[in-house]
Amino acid sequence: MSVTQPAAKRVRVSAEPDWYESAGISLGVRVGNLVFTSGQAPIDARGATVGAGDFETQARQALANLSTVLTNAGSSLADVVKATVFVTDIAQQDIFAKLRAEHFPDKPHPAESFVEVSSLANPEWMIEIEAIGLVR
Repeated sequence: MSVTQPAAKRVRVSAEPDWYESAGISLGVRVGNLVFTSGQAPIDARGATVGAGDFETQARQALANLSTVLTNAGSSLADVVKATVFVTDIAQQDIFAKLRAEHFPDKPHPAESFVEVSSLANPEWMIEIEAIGLVR
């Protein structure tokens, strides 16, 4: 015997302006009480790179963008259960650890992968962060 359940409704998460609309991707997708974000880059609301050459400035912008997407979906940084952080230089891990402590202070801390990649979608980007958050 098999039981089928109706598919959960997928809801696109956006912002005004939506900095990823022109790329044809969603800032995030909410399914039930979960939010899945696209990788949030160090860009402003118009899509311009912030802090070229400055990892901490770029990481703060990516975290701010992540917070906006989560908030627009009914979640928050405090509700993140899993994050994946892509960086172009693994040596920046200590700087990100400081920012992680500021932005994710509550325990249990989110599960996280911290991954060095050879490049991101824009060569000026040094970091991109994606997450899964809960909607309470």
